Amino acid sequence: MTDPYSSQGAKAPPKPFTATEGQRKVRSFVLRQGRFTEAQQRAFDALWPRFGLDYTGAPRDFDAAFGRRAPRILEIGFGNGEALRYSAARDPARDHIGIEVHAPGVGRLLNALAEDDAQNVRLYHHDAVEVLEHEIADDALDEVRIYFPDPWHKKRHHKRRLVNPAFAALLVRKLAPGGRLHLATDWQDYAEQMWDVLDATAGLANRAGPRGHVPRPDWRPQTHFEARGLRLGHGVWDLLYDRVATTGAG
Repeated sequence: MTDPYSSQGAKAPPKPFTATEGQRKVRSFVLRQGRFTEAQQRAFDALWPRFGLDYTGAPRDFDAAFGRRAPRILEIGFGNGEALRYSAARDPARDHIGIEVHAPGVGRLLNALAEDDAQNVRLYHHDAVEVLEHEIADDALDEVRIYFPDPWHKKRHHKRRLVNPAFAALLVRKLAPGGRLHLATDWQDYAEQMWDVLDATAGLANRAGPRGHVPRPDWRPQTHFEARGLRLGHGVWDLLYDRVATTGAG
């Protein structure tokens, strides 16, 4: 297979994120790049300076990046960008930050944003945990969205799932007071794990009550894959959490 990053002007692939588990390092995602088309390569070459944010490992001035001060939504793992594009077009008063490690999806979204002449979207092609830790200030986000993260459905791989106690605590730090966390999954056992982790995380309150979920909100479009799954009787769980004050917080 041709390396999609070998073409002139392509960005180097991000380093795989590793999470500490005891003394072992565990990868939390696999770079399943798929086919990287010429159109996607041209998108990186021509449109990255307009929509892209290069990871620097230092706090980011998002007011400068967007040219204004506005509430900000972060979508982690935006895939092909369908939900991010939909939200940005319908919610122009807020700025949208997307993070995705898979290059083909980033390329597709770059082309779509140019077609829309979007002004309120910026993208990272990097690991989300590193961006959160190093580039996004505490209390900076109005909302965080994580739609259909890799379920790592085999039990021996559950340790690789993104939603874990350390990651949840990191999200609480980055959300502004009153901010919202929205997750969606079509794997019931992952929804169960999300409840186990998030219902027990200080600073988060499940809007539907303990182990509760809500109907799909109108700001999240239904994907073709999701609609097909629902026709086959598969479930989808949308979880909404609010960032609240913790007991004894100063």
